[in-house]
Amino acid sequence: MTTTTQDELDIVRATHTYALGLDRFEPELALSAFAADAVWDATAVGLERYEGHEQIRAFFENDAKAVARQFHILTNHIVAFDDADHARGTNYVFSEGETRTGAKFKAIALNEDTYVRTPQGWRIASRVISPLTTPEMAGFEV
Repeated sequence: MTTTTQDELDIVRATHTYALGLDRFEPELALSAFAADAVWDATAVGLERYEGHEQIRAFFENDAKAVARQFHILTNHIVAFDDADHARGTNYVFSEGETRTGAKFKAIALNEDTYVRTPQGWRIASRVISPLTTPEMAGFEV
């Protein structure tokens, strides 16, 4: 296996770790996919923009408290390397769930990511989430 192939697999694993952490309501696991100074921006689907581990962690913790059931399916990963330590890519996300108050939500979106190699491995440096269909977010209050 080439280094680039292994790097791409590690990047895809980071995106899947993010989803698993959210769906298992383990904020630290989801956060472990991100670089310390990462940006997570879901303003286009009606949520917020968060910068750095502290802000992103707070959102993931609030999500874990507010949501009763959810899932994230990430697929169609495309990764391009800018250099040995930086890459960018896209992937599709389908997320659906229900809050503890009974509100249902659904989003089918495009994640536009940048990635950075850290001493701990590849991490998401930025994620911008854009809707591919009309998001259904009424009552999703995190």
